[in-house]
Amino acid sequence: MSVWMIIPVSLPVFTITGIWVVYAMAVYNQHVCPVHNWLYNESCEEQLPLQRGPVLCCTLDNIPLISKCGTLPPESCFFSLICSTGSFMVMLIGLLRYAHVIEKHQNCVLNTAGLSTGWICAAGLIMVGNFQVDFAKVLHYVGAAVAFPSSMLFVCLQSTLTYRLAKTQDEYRMGHVRVGVALLALIALVLSGVFFCQESFALQHASAIFEWIYCMLIMLFYGTFAFEFGGMSGDTLMVLSRGGVQSFSTSEHKVEVVGGSHHHQTENLSIF
Repeated sequence: MSVWMIIPVSLPVFTITGIWVVYAMAVYNQHVCPVHNWLYNESCEEQLPLQRGPVLCCTLDNIPLISKCGTLPPESCFFSLICSTGSFMVMLIGLLRYAHVIEKHQNCVLNTAGLSTGWICAAGLIMVGNFQVDFAKVLHYVGAAVAFPSSMLFVCLQSTLTYRLAKTQDEYRMGHVRVGVALLALIALVLSGVFFCQESFALQHASAIFEWIYCMLIMLFYGTFAFEFGGMSGDTLMVLSRGGVQSFSTSEHKVEVVGGSHHHQTENLSIF
C-alpha cells in the first residue's frame, strides 16, 4: 500500500463533488433548470433568474449542461477552479502512470500515446473551464472538441495497455473493469453528441444528462489507477529524472557485480 494511491482517488472525489456543487449553485441562483425538468419553451416572458414561483419557464438556454452550469458568477468562479485543478491532476496522474509503466515493464508506443492524449485532454479542459460558453463560445467549443475525444482516446489506450501488461489475475480483472467503463463512456459520449444536434427539447435535455454521465465515468476511470499506484515508490520519480529511461534494479546490479567477481576469480585461478 502506498500514499500515491491518494492522487488518483482524489481526482474523481474532487471533480465529481465539485461539478455537482456548481450545478447546485446554478439551480439555486436559477441560472439553469434542474435535471428533472423536461419541459422547455421557445421563449418566456421573464428570464429565468427573474422568475418566482414553484413552476419555472425554461428555454434551451437553461438546459443544465455542465458548461451552462458554470457560465455565470458565482458558480463560474468555482467551475474555472475545478477545471484548472482537475487538468493539473490529469497531467500529474498521466505522467506518473507513464513513469510507472516504464519502471515496472518498459516503454512502448501505447504508453507514450496515453501520456500525450492525457495531456491534450488537460489542455482542452483548461479552455473549457476558463472560456465560458456564453462569453467566448468559439474558444469554449474548441476546448470541448479537444477534451472530449482525447479523453475517450485516453481511456481506450489505457484499457489496451492494461491488458498488454497484465500478468496476474487481479490485473486482468482491472482490465475488464476499465474496458467496461470505457464502453459505457463511449456510449454516453456518442448519445450526448447525437442528441445535442437535434431540435427536440427532450433530446437536448437527454444530451445534457449523458454529458454528466460521460464526465463522471471518465473521472472514475482515473480513479482506477489507484490499483497500480498502490505499488508505486520513489523509484518512479527516478525514472522521470532519468528522462523516462529504464535502468536495472538494485538486485539486478548486485547479481551482475557478484557474477563479475566470480568471473574474475575464475580467471585468476586459471592463470595459476
